[in-house]
Amino acid sequence: MRRRTRRTSRQLHAEDRLIGILVVTALAVGLVVAVVNWLLTHWWVLIVIGTLALLAGGAWLHHKQQQARWEAVRAQGLRYALSQLDGLHHSQFEDAVRDLMRRDGCQDAARVGGGGDLGADVKATDPYGRRWVIQCKHRRNGLAGSAVGTPDLQVLNGTARQVHGADVAVIVTNGRVTKPAVAFAKQQHLYVVDRHTLATWASGSRPLWELLRAVPPPRRPTALS
Repeated sequence: MRRRTRRTSRQLHAEDRLIGILVVTALAVGLVVAVVNWLLTHWWVLIVIGTLALLAGGAWLHHKQQQARWEAVRAQGLRYALSQLDGLHHSQFEDAVRDLMRRDGCQDAARVGGGGDLGADVKATDPYGRRWVIQCKHRRNGLAGSAVGTPDLQVLNGTARQVHGADVAVIVTNGRVTKPAVAFAKQQHLYVVDRHTLATWASGSRPLWELLRAVPPPRRPTALS
């Protein structure tokens, strides 16, 4: 008798759920039918909604196109003087290097510097398909600041290719670079952008790969190659 009672309770519970689902479904269908009938009667509402949607979509598209246009103009005309770069915070300096790479046509240039960056502050892919990994060393006092030394290059050399997959590993500074560091960079096929090279790059419109010697060949043929 107990088993029958349990079975009956389960059946009742299932029936209640089924009835509930049917009621909700019927209400939903009724609501949809009512809305459709109302819209058919008040057809002009659909025209108003469609017109507003088209206007909103057109305004959004125009805004995005205008924004892209201004961004392209800004990037093409981007210039920095050394005095501007000296006055930046180190994170802003990394942003400036990223923006210069974007100006040069590296659309995916991104600042990744921060804790645990493993020697990479900016990453970018140039129009020739080469992967750039850049370590930034900002000196607020410019040439009077501490020089970039061999240990800084060793960090870049240890992670740029193995960890970040760099084709071109670069260290950029607005300060000085020691002679041993320059020699180490040449030995390990690293690239140093010192204050002089940075001034030329930041104040002009030539891409960085035209200012550096013996950069790796393009990974893929492009319209620029």
